[in-house]
Amino acid sequence: MAYKTILTALSDPRQIPQLDAAASLAVREDGHLNILCLGVDHSQTGYYFPGGTPYAFQEAIDSAMEQAESLESTVRQHLASASDLRWSVESAVAQIGGVASLVGMRARFSDLAVLDRPYGKDATPDAESVVEAALFEGGCPVLVLPQSGLPPEPPQRIIVAWNQSTEALVAVRRALPLLKTAETVEITIIDPGRGGPERSDPGGALTQMLTRHGVRAEIAVLARTAPTTSDELARRAAEVGADMIVMGAYGHSRFREAILGGTTRNMLEKASIPVLMAR
Repeated sequence: MAYKTILTALSDPRQIPQLDAAASLAVREDGHLNILCLGVDHSQTGYYFPGGTPYAFQEAIDSAMEQAESLESTVRQHLASASDLRWSVESAVAQIGGVASLVGMRARFSDLAVLDRPYGKDATPDAESVVEAALFEGGCPVLVLPQSGLPPEPPQRIIVAWNQSTEALVAVRRALPLLKTAETVEITIIDPGRGGPERSDPGGALTQMLTRHGVRAEIAVLARTAPTTSDELARRAAEVGADMIVMGAYGHSRFREAILGGTTRNMLEKASIPVLMAR
């Protein structure tokens, strides 16, 4: 299996580095890059004076259409000389509540989505909606890029954040093309519970599965000494010089993570290396 259909979605001209990263990966994987240029209407029609809603709505839609068409034109000019890349681009408009279905439909038929991180100071306004749409509506693994972008070479040392959850296992399976080409894959387990399904052999069954695929996997069981699991993962990644983290996404509800925080949200805010997530 390889990533033969790669999706990236843009809603802001500042995301050209995201486009370049997705294009580089598509060339590396000998795949096709699908580019979606989004114009998003953020208007709240209920706030307008009586009778003014149709005019305001039309103006907001026209503005979103201009945004999407301008982005598409920028993409076409930017990739005009990319002779080694197979790609296609389309523009689309949606109100903020319709982004999930719009992106989700494209993500459903993609092997991987390459997107900027949805949280943090550098995040664009619609990044969170787009990432969640790919994961939840599209069931597509997402490679979330840090501010520094995607390294030029394939990841050689990968950390798999393993907590015995369904989400983590799905992420591992979706990451297999990258895991198989890495020099080392570390199954990182933080404070495994004694009553878990793996009991005295945490990560053993996963390592066996990966080894049969030709993955050079090893296990690291760590005690959590950092304030959060995401902090512990980030510290471990720095210690071993990891190029990428693979992990399950949103083990708790999105609402709970939005209010209280969680490993997914915290990791995406702080990660300085690419994170591949799935659920």
